[in-house]
Amino acid sequence: MDLNLPLLPLRDIVVFPGMIVPLFVGRDKSVVALEKAMAANKEIFLVAQLDPAEDDPGKDDLYDIGVTATIMQLLKLPDGTVRVLVEGKQRAQLRDLVEHGSEYVEAAVSLVVEQSAEGPEATALMRSVADQFENYSKLNKKMPAETAVQLSEIETPSALADAVAANIQLKVSDKQSLLVEANPLRRLEMAFAFMEGELGVLQVEKKIRGRVKRQMEKTQREYYLNEQMKAIQRELGNDDGEGGDEVAEIQNKIDTMKLSKEAKAKANAELKKLRGMAPMSAEATVAGGS
Repeated sequence: MDLNLPLLPLRDIVVFPGMIVPLFVGRDKSVVALEKAMAANKEIFLVAQLDPAEDDPGKDDLYDIGVTATIMQLLKLPDGTVRVLVEGKQRAQLRDLVEHGSEYVEAAVSLVVEQSAEGPEATALMRSVADQFENYSKLNKKMPAETAVQLSEIETPSALADAVAANIQLKVSDKQSLLVEANPLRRLEMAFAFMEGELGVLQVEKKIRGRVKRQMEKTQREYYLNEQMKAIQRELGNDDGEGGDEVAEIQNKIDTMKLSKEAKAKANAELKKLRGMAPMSAEATVAGGS
């Protein structure tokens, strides 16, 4: 089936069937295209650009496969841009562009018939992908916790593959390859492979975060330990050394001060060194005369 729909080129995103996404639109032709769609049946054609920096893309600047979409909500903002909420409907192949002067562009598209898949292989593959996505969502802190639950309730391979593709972090070119693949089982396999690669990256990132956190905690502990040792040294500096056993006085101060186990152990170690370096201390004299 062939259609002519207002064109909305996308800079850095690929929209899949079943995906609901907010878009911010600022280009004049795109804003007019949205207005034309709203005045008709609210249907529009979404397709990613090869080069996101291109402001006025022609047919050669766009990917061949995009999606038809329904405009769910449109809001004009004070700065002239438009916030639009769209829902992807069906894959479609871009055949040609129809220019309407300098106002807007229509896309001549052919709908892509969705393939079906069923049987034990499809069921097993869906289960594997759903389990893999659950692992992925646990490591990806930006992922809402309920997303994995929602995906586990999807019943068709095609819809599951598209939902996973919409939710994993990939380059536009990689997402486009998932959009182009018509076979739902092959698309599930591709999604599984992409998740496997992303899981490896996320696990390394988790290890790095853990290592950095441990280093920060160690640095913080050492800082507090040093501060406590400075406090001990200040206390020791106040001792005038008159009338009594200096080492015993220091030991008493260490025992009575509120110190962490690490600080107390370090203070006792320093005191042990002091005993070794001070043979003329009162304690050493007593030991020598007994």
